[in-house]
Amino acid sequence: MSTNGVHTDPAAIADLTNAAAAEHSSVAPDGSKVGYRASRTLPLRVELARQLRRRRTQLVLGFLVLLPVILVVAFEIGEAQANRRSGGFVDLATASGVNFVILTLFVSGSFLLPMIVALFFGDTIASEASWSSLKYLLAAPIPRHRLLRQKAIASGLLSLFALVLLPLVALGVGVVWYGAGELVSPTGEAAPFADGVLGLALAVVYIAIHLFWVAGLALYLSVSTDAPLGAVGGAVLASILSQILDQITALEDLRNYLPTHYALAWVDLLSTDVDWSQMAMGTFSALGFGAFFTLLAARKFATKDITS
Repeated sequence: MSTNGVHTDPAAIADLTNAAAAEHSSVAPDGSKVGYRASRTLPLRVELARQLRRRRTQLVLGFLVLLPVILVVAFEIGEAQANRRSGGFVDLATASGVNFVILTLFVSGSFLLPMIVALFFGDTIASEASWSSLKYLLAAPIPRHRLLRQKAIASGLLSLFALVLLPLVALGVGVVWYGAGELVSPTGEAAPFADGVLGLALAVVYIAIHLFWVAGLALYLSVSTDAPLGAVGGAVLASILSQILDQITALEDLRNYLPTHYALAWVDLLSTDVDWSQMAMGTFSALGFGAFFTLLAARKFATKDITS
């Protein structure tokens, strides 16, 4: 067939027409590909598997398992020395397995646990940006809000696992080494083993809620920088600075507004007559700070330039 001197193949024209029709039928009215579902991108199990395969995750969890053993060895070495008593939780750590867990949480709560939460949340987006893989994840295409949400949920689950793993291992090691005796508080009050374990469970729940502010800040720093170390270090530094300011008595009531002021409020659970007021204020403070920083992170990431 010839049209205006141009030879055309009817079969080729038919093939092109059919291909165009098929392409058009595979596009939804909003311009997306038919069959594409944003909810199917970056499944949580995939992100968790990626994080668990990372060396830093394995090292952190391994250290949490070893820490109670290290503490037991330290106490065994200290028992051979005279005048080893230092008072408070340290002296009572070997009274029972429950007391040993309390000491473990007490010594790790000011630095180690905030650092772990900051590591999981601060590294999650910044590491992808530093590897230049963030733009390819979003080109998958994964919506920005879903990418941030999935990574935040995975970081939260890993943080919760770490927060539960440490006292569980410490309880097992403590019971084997020091027995399943009563919980003895520094004030001399004693509680049965079962009540002590319940108090420890509530303490872990409170610690997890309290560290929400660290998670929110680390997440905000993670979407604000391409340096994972800067995001993690910034959150840890903020925690240390808040603890230092909380020791300055000249600040008086202003210390109540510091995010770490109620960090040890869970100690009230060791009393037979529990005072919930400090934990309630600590929960309100942590949720307020955490929600504020998380919203800032979501807003920042929504407009972040990821093309570089």
